[in-house]
Amino acid sequence: MHTTEIHVAAIELIDSAGHVGLGFAQSLFNVLPDEREIERIFLEQAWPALDGQEPAALALAVRRSRGGNVRRMSLPFEEAIQQAVWDLFAQQQGLPLWRMLGAERSSVPVYASGLDFHLSDHAFVELFGNAAEAGYRGFKIKVGHPDLDRDVHRLNLLRKAVGQDRPVMVDPNEAWTVGQAIDALQTFERAGHRIYWVEDPVTRDDVAGLKLIRQTGITRVNAGEYLDLSGKRRLLEQQACDMLNVHAQIGDVMRAGWLASEHNIEVTLGNSFLEIGVNMALALPGVRWLEYSFQNFDHLVEETFPIRDGMIFGSDAPGHGLRLSRTAQEDCRRLSEAVAA
Repeated sequence: MHTTEIHVAAIELIDSAGHVGLGFAQSLFNVLPDEREIERIFLEQAWPALDGQEPAALALAVRRSRGGNVRRMSLPFEEAIQQAVWDLFAQQQGLPLWRMLGAERSSVPVYASGLDFHLSDHAFVELFGNAAEAGYRGFKIKVGHPDLDRDVHRLNLLRKAVGQDRPVMVDPNEAWTVGQAIDALQTFERAGHRIYWVEDPVTRDDVAGLKLIRQTGITRVNAGEYLDLSGKRRLLEQQACDMLNVHAQIGDVMRAGWLASEHNIEVTLGNSFLEIGVNMALALPGVRWLEYSFQNFDHLVEETFPIRDGMIFGSDAPGHGLRLSRTAQEDCRRLSEAVAA
């Protein structure tokens, strides 16, 4: 499945002192409703649990979900609410979020991830060649084409574009069976390509398959991207991954990081909206990488996280470091009004 658009809603929570906590709700394949309907659903389904609550209590609470209490909202507000609540919590403490989470470093290596499966060979080479010149510390490409020779061809092109001195990762997005995964990885190895990790080689819940691939020792297995915390725990308990992949639900990421640390497993920070995950990447000592995918969202905020020499840096401002661009907000409102007219 391929899309050229993503639908985004920004949520701002404001405390009594005027601090503004920002979060982003994303919908990749479904169009979000208009602003009034988004607001109605938020007020009906999300706001009752937030109204009058302290951000610290919301961020740190441990709740026991039971039966019918476990319901997803009609729109994807859950991650946005976590982002906004933790943003407020850190602002109230006067600290950058990554420092409040206990980080002892201010930067972490970032790898270039192309989301490149649909690109022509020329565009593919240009993308990764530019990333290499910009200093990115590693490169991840999409594989899993029905023709395995095409995957080998792209790996050949990648090495010509970026050289031999930085790691290469591959991501088939669950396209393979266990046998296909092992065959592909062995084929890549015979073609001279040392793969730093394979990400989600088989379906997310195939713990036995992931464990079998890991046991071959051909490469590291990076998994868990699409699993909730319970699923991530099963992966760790069954020793089915070398790296646990997490994203941007801040409280959940920190819990997953603590769990991975108990199993002595590395954590990798996958795509997070506008790289907000840099806060958790800096705070979790098991994280050595953050993913960067060249998505066109920078105009939505006043300032992005700086990337220099292949390292991404946390913001020194209190909170998670992102502030909604008023220009983008006004442009969006004018467009909505024009469509409505």
